[in-house]
Amino acid sequence: MTFFFIGCAILLALAALFVLRPGRRGRVREVAEANLDWYALRLRELESDGDDTLVEDARLRMLEDMPATGPASQSNGAAPGSTGRLPVLWLWVPVVVVAALLYWQLGAAGDVAISQRLTALDESTADADIDSLMASIESRLEARPDNQGYLALLGRYHMSRGDYAAAENAYRTLAEKAPDDARAAAMAAQASYLVAGRELSADAQRLAERALSIDPLQRTALGLLGMAAFEQEQYRAAINYWQRLREIEDPGSPGADMLDDVIATARSRLGEDADEDLASAIAGNGDAASDGEAVALLVRIERPASGNLADSDTVFVLARGADSQSRMPIAVQRLRGADLPATVRLDDSNSMAGQTLAGAGPLRVFVQVSPDGSPGAENASFMGVSDAITASAGAQRVAVELSPTGG
Repeated sequence: MTFFFIGCAILLALAALFVLRPGRRGRVREVAEANLDWYALRLRELESDGDDTLVEDARLRMLEDMPATGPASQSNGAAPGSTGRLPVLWLWVPVVVVAALLYWQLGAAGDVAISQRLTALDESTADADIDSLMASIESRLEARPDNQGYLALLGRYHMSRGDYAAAENAYRTLAEKAPDDARAAAMAAQASYLVAGRELSADAQRLAERALSIDPLQRTALGLLGMAAFEQEQYRAAINYWQRLREIEDPGSPGADMLDDVIATARSRLGEDADEDLASAIAGNGDAASDGEAVALLVRIERPASGNLADSDTVFVLARGADSQSRMPIAVQRLRGADLPATVRLDDSNSMAGQTLAGAGPLRVFVQVSPDGSPGAENASFMGVSDAITASAGAQRVAVELSPTGG
């Protein structure tokens, strides 16, 4: 920052020199040369007349018109060109001050200072320093209301401090400015849920479901909707949400163990066997499931004949309404490229928002392969879609062929 201001001062000083003395020496030289040319022409005219008096008069006039260049020309304070020069010289002072103020308010100097303070944060940073930094960010946000990074920082800060109302305000604003940001919508829903005393309002539920329509595996939204459903004694819906979240967790991780416990608790509330194999309930791969009367789709996915599908790639299998404009899937499954070829079962236990396959009308199954694990067609290296199908009692077989997206 110091070098920046020094550079600005040097450039402004140079600019002031050009404004205050724009080519003075060049103009003096031009006037002198013009007078000499006139004198030479006049001298040739008078020599032909032979009048020495007129020659002397022309010489005196030429000397009078020549611009002063010596120190003597500056001795008279009223000499031409010197009047008002001192006030003009001081004009550069307000110019520098106004330019610096305008840059601080309209430029990025404030953002650079905040960025440097953020970079300097570490585990030893005092809470008072963090509070001061966040106050600076809030103040800066008034001049930069569209800065989404600042809104996200403030939302996270207020959540960590337990100020859920302020966090809700920050995340709601962020969700409005970034309608495709699934996390912003999910965090706004979570903050609203906490502000309302752990009650999920209709508006907060819409925000969470919007987050899932953007990212079907958005962790915060899945956990929030599962928790809200459980507290409302809607145990089946809670199990559905938590099973989706369980698929994301690594086997044996603390998160997976915790989800196994809460799913088992929800199953016990329903009078089901708490020790039921959850993996079978979620995936249901194979043909044995086709013997039941529950509505299900058995999706067969083969490895593509061409293209590079890595074993570590993430494969999303989604059922959506064939005629719906919504991106919200009705049911979703996830597996790895190493699992292909595979037959994947989609049923109501895979529902994203309590919808049923049977009540959704015509369906299409979409398969998207993402190298980095991000959902969405824009992140897919391979894609496939089935013909329209209407789910009915029993398990119906659907085949989906994968093709490279060319992206």
